[in-house]
Amino acid sequence: MPDLLPPTSVTLTPIGVVHSPFSDRMSAPRQPRAALGVEGTIELYSASGIEHALEDLTSFRYIWVLFWFHKNSGFRPKVLPPRSSERRGVFATRSPYRPNPIGLSAVELLKVEGRLLSVRNLDLLDGTPVLDLKPYVPYTDSIPEASNGWLEHATVPRDPLPDYEVTFSERALAQLTFLAAHAEDIREGLEGVLRLGPQPHPYRRIKPSGAGWVLAYKAWRVSFQSQERLIQVTGLHSGYRPSELFRSDDEALFVHRQFVERFGGA
Repeated sequence: MPDLLPPTSVTLTPIGVVHSPFSDRMSAPRQPRAALGVEGTIELYSASGIEHALEDLTSFRYIWVLFWFHKNSGFRPKVLPPRSSERRGVFATRSPYRPNPIGLSAVELLKVEGRLLSVRNLDLLDGTPVLDLKPYVPYTDSIPEASNGWLEHATVPRDPLPDYEVTFSERALAQLTFLAAHAEDIREGLEGVLRLGPQPHPYRRIKPSGAGWVLAYKAWRVSFQSQERLIQVTGLHSGYRPSELFRSDDEALFVHRQFVERFGGA
C-alpha cells in the first residue's frame, strides 16, 4: 500500500477560553470525575452571532468541551498512563501528548449569561483554549455495552484519591507565609498534591531523599516525611541553582533570590 500523506495543515480558531482554579498541570485532575464540585467558567470570544449559537444549550445538563492542550508540546507514540505499569499506544489513552493535542471533557452546565458559561466538575487548566461545545446526550453518548479495553486488567485498579493528612513544620509554615506575601501562595495546591501520598507517579515528580522525599512543585522543591497516613512538610527550597539565581537579572527570579537570602539554600 503506498504511503498516505496528510494535507499540509488544518486551521482551527479558538472560540473561547477556560477560567479555572488550576494554574498548572500538576494541580489539575486527570479526569472530570476527579474534579467533582470544582467550578469555573468558559468565556466565549466576541464574534458575530456567538450569543445566538448558545441558544437552547441550557436545556442540557451536561456538555462536551473540545479544547486544546496548550501546555503540552510534542507527540509521544507510547505513554505510561497512571493506571498502567507498562507503556501504551497514545491512541489507547487520554494522554495529552497527541499528534494534535485536542482534548474532550464532559462538564455540568450551571448557567449561561451572555458569552459566559458557568460549569462544574471542571478538570481543565486556566487559560485553556476552547475549540467547540456540544451537548451531552445520554441516549446516544452513553453506550452501556462499551468495554474498558486494557483498563479491565489494569495493574493499578483506581486513581489515587486524597487520603493523607498533610502537616507543616514551623520552618515550612514560615517559608510558605513568606511566599504568600510575595504573591506565590502555593500552600493549598501543595496540600492537594501531597494528600495523594508519597509514592512517585508519572504526574508527580517525587524522589527519595535520605529518610524522606522531595517533591518538585512548580519552581520549588518541597522536602517532606511520611509515616502511615501522615505527611509532614519539613521545608522548601528554590528549584534554581545558585549559578542561575545570582548570575541573572531575570525579574522572574526575584522571589527566589529573596527566599534564598532569607532562608538559605538547599
